[in-house]
Amino acid sequence: MTTDLQLPDFDDVIAAHERIAPHIHRTPVLTSEYFNKLTGAELFFKCENFQKAGAFKVRGACNAVFGLSDAQAKNGVATHSSGNHGLSLSYAAGRRGIPVSVVIPRTAPQAKKDAMRGYGATIVECEPSTSSREAVFAKVQEETGADFVHPYNDPRVIAGQGTCSRELHEQVEGLDAVIAPIGGGGMVSGTCLTLSNIAPHIEIYAAEPEQADDAYRSFKAGHIIADDAPVTVADGLKVPLKERTWHFVSKHVTDILTASEQEIIDAMFITWQRMKIVIEPSCAVPLATILKNPEVFKGKRVGVVITGGNVDLKTLPWMQS
Repeated sequence: MTTDLQLPDFDDVIAAHERIAPHIHRTPVLTSEYFNKLTGAELFFKCENFQKAGAFKVRGACNAVFGLSDAQAKNGVATHSSGNHGLSLSYAAGRRGIPVSVVIPRTAPQAKKDAMRGYGATIVECEPSTSSREAVFAKVQEETGADFVHPYNDPRVIAGQGTCSRELHEQVEGLDAVIAPIGGGGMVSGTCLTLSNIAPHIEIYAAEPEQADDAYRSFKAGHIIADDAPVTVADGLKVPLKERTWHFVSKHVTDILTASEQEIIDAMFITWQRMKIVIEPSCAVPLATILKNPEVFKGKRVGVVITGGNVDLKTLPWMQS
């Protein structure tokens, strides 16, 4: 670890990959001639929607849980989450056989809540704002004494997420750019950490909803700007950057691009239609921004991180009146 912020380094990514290997999938990379023609780029989709627990976040969660000593693990782990991190931490804790508590917005998809309970988690609901999440969580941690595994502002989590782009770099030769969704910035930070060490020539883009564009505004302003309760169909991208993720984003990201709600829904729909894979709205944001800004990516080989596939099939966004 380096600096007063306790930031992970690339050795932590390598250690994380070895630690979590028995507990995760090495996810496939898919291509689409249709999307290549539509965008003028060669797109390589890293499908973390096929990951254990249905999302990339299981990488960071497993790294944190299986990195604990027996003494540290005896009171279990706890977190606050919009869905996928809590789900992933529940999976990891279940694999280790330790308790897990998750504070989750009452508005989070029911499918994610049900899946957490299926892994044995204790769920505590809160209001759909960052301030409510953090306040309710403080009470839960005080009561349980559990180890706090932050959804993204945690060096163990960032190192775990960095294993995704390490795999992608091994799976696809000659990448010019990688793009991933950004909310709190865990995946993007892990991507920055890995690629800045093994392939610093690769451009790193982040994709964000226009209605939850605090990372975009932070990037342009040069300091963190946090929204408390943005409203967007991309439910996994409602949280703000924190100091550790800001460190990586501010130093290594080429640009942050945004997409409207309709553009996100359209990109999600067309991915389901053309690629026959289930992706969440949050995962559609990168493709939406590529379709919106084809000149940025034309002629390039681009890795697109599909971050998760935990969708409530009864409330798909294009079905809403």
